[in-house]
Amino acid sequence: MLNEGLIAIVDDDSSVREGLTDLLDSMGFVTETFESAEDFLASSLLACTACLITDGQMSGMTGFELHDHLVASGKRIPTILITAFPEETDRARALRQGMFCYLPKPFNDSDLLGCLRSAIASNQRGVH
Repeated sequence: MLNEGLIAIVDDDSSVREGLTDLLDSMGFVTETFESAEDFLASSLLACTACLITDGQMSGMTGFELHDHLVASGKRIPTILITAFPEETDRARALRQGMFCYLPKPFNDSDLLGCLRSAIASNQRGVH
């Protein structure tokens, strides 16, 4: 089983949240979804989140802003940014800011799984 902690999915598109939940649950991960960054930040699940998957562009706080907020708050959760609007400048920004992966939608399952494994392994080693 791949379960190594909670995977938080933050995306304002319900079909993306549902699809990722179904995929990750089938792989043995424990997931929780949030419609917005604000909902995630207001939850009691930050401390047990092993990895965060967030959309780059959402209404309200974006995935970039969410990651920046977490880092500024001292909560370094390994983050995978997903986006339907891939741009090289955004990819470079995401990686420069310490996000683990930048995945343009649609992405394949194996790419996501590789990102999750790397992120969870870094979390276990305390490297963020």
